[in-house]
Amino acid sequence: MIRLLIIDDHSVVRQGIRQILAETPDIVVGAEATNAVDGLTQARDAQWDAVVLDLNLPGTHGMELLKQLRKEQETIPILVLSMHPEDQFALRAIRAGASGYLTKNSAPADFVTAIRTVVSGRHYVSAWLADRLACEATGNASKAAHEQLSDREYQVMMRIASGKSLKEIASEMNISPKTVGTYRGRLAQKMNLTTDAELTAYVFRNHLLE
Repeated sequence: MIRLLIIDDHSVVRQGIRQILAETPDIVVGAEATNAVDGLTQARDAQWDAVVLDLNLPGTHGMELLKQLRKEQETIPILVLSMHPEDQFALRAIRAGASGYLTKNSAPADFVTAIRTVVSGRHYVSAWLADRLACEATGNASKAAHEQLSDREYQVMMRIASGKSLKEIASEMNISPKTVGTYRGRLAQKMNLTTDAELTAYVFRNHLLE
């Protein structure tokens, strides 16, 4: 029996997962968490065969939780189930230790296959993501400017592009406006883009925000 820990703040998603697994006798949801703090506590308090993790969590971004889970439990399979298209976060998630990446618009059968794949000790990745990983391994990785950014810098850039103020970003990321400003300055320097308008234009030109 495969026991899952689901970390997602949307009840409709958690309920949807339970419905998908209702006809799958070898996979069950053992516990649910709606934020990073509860998710980390649940992960520590019991043994799980796999964790299904959303990236959009209140307070702490799922990428930060992913890194913490991987630091504390090196072998537990973690499947990222996200609303974000692969070209936004998939490569970063795999780099951070995810065992697989699946978008929420995927077919239910793909979700079940992904769970069984990561529990078996393998990675679940699409053809697109496999190609990107192969390019990295052979030294032919993309040289796109945003690939130089840290995860935090990338998150700030995406929020700027969505029209949020530094104060709003600070509240969402649970950091100070000064720290947001520091990330803003670093990413602007790395990408050689000065204004928010330039950053926003870059994000949409590269289809990073759908």
